[in-house]
Amino acid sequence: MKAISVDKLQPGMELARTVVNDDMVVILSENTLLTKAHITRLGFLKIPSVYIKDEYELSPNYQSVMALFNRGNAFASEYKEVLRKVNSIIEATTQTGQIPVDKSKNLVHSSLAPMSKQSGVIDYLYELNHMADDLYNHSMRVAILTGVIGKWLYKKPSEINDLILAGFLHDIGKTKFPDRLQSRRVETLKGEDFERYMQHTIDGSHLINEDPKLADGIKLAALQHHEYMDGSGFPFGTKGEEIHEYARIIAIADLYDNITTEREGFVRQTPFDAIAKITEDMYSKLDPTISVTILKRIKDAFLGSKVMLSNGLEGTIVNYPNDFAQHPLVRIDQENVVDLNQHKDIKIIEYNQK
Repeated sequence: MKAISVDKLQPGMELARTVVNDDMVVILSENTLLTKAHITRLGFLKIPSVYIKDEYELSPNYQSVMALFNRGNAFASEYKEVLRKVNSIIEATTQTGQIPVDKSKNLVHSSLAPMSKQSGVIDYLYELNHMADDLYNHSMRVAILTGVIGKWLYKKPSEINDLILAGFLHDIGKTKFPDRLQSRRVETLKGEDFERYMQHTIDGSHLINEDPKLADGIKLAALQHHEYMDGSGFPFGTKGEEIHEYARIIAIADLYDNITTEREGFVRQTPFDAIAKITEDMYSKLDPTISVTILKRIKDAFLGSKVMLSNGLEGTIVNYPNDFAQHPLVRIDQENVVDLNQHKDIKIIEYNQK
């Protein structure tokens, strides 16, 4: 990795670190292959320099060595390999209007389920938060997260596989999107465009309903994953126990991934922002019983992690003051512990694995 001034950048160079502004808004994500437009934008925003991967980092030998010595890098390599299979399934669905169900089931059994069982998978997924938030990456990440949640809920292996498949196919209705909506963010959609966006839940259920071998939970997850417990969701305002459990689980996995995935033009967020949001919504939009289990396990996973706070101090997460607290206690030194629930102007902006 080497720092290089923006005026010396060339198209095709690959970013080694995410570029953010003073407000922590993401300008360009790590691993972006720079284009002329990217370089012009960096100059316009008066970014003086960025970190670029050097020739050694880009070499196959370096990638192989890093995978051997770092489990996170090994997971990243596996992720990229599996993503090719994900792409082929979603592309086939887009082109034919039919889901390759057998290929999808095989993908779950051979790849997605084993990945969801790996120790440290929550950390590894966050390390990949710079990966695109397109349909391919989002579907894969939600599938893996859903598998993790199924394990935390002590589901049977066969049910976990169905959950993972439901997570993988939850957004399959987006393959019906017109080209003009494919790259649009939901936050920017209004009027007819937003109505068309909401239709993806119905389109997805229709695609899945064409195969009688798929479990009802998989079909209903596609239809109901944007429904909320209080009836404020879409497409039908279904509420409470009328929402299938798979859809209630995927709603939380979907929320977690949307918050923790790095998105250009948005404030860079961490798993702790996702924990806070799930805690905030657990007695209105989300299933409280499922939320409590997920929050406890995620919070436990991050105990002992090193964090950087927005006030410039570094510390270690030592605890949460109670089961329903949105934010952790961070030990700065032997004498100082900061309760972020009491200091809401201070946020965690970065964290490192234990």
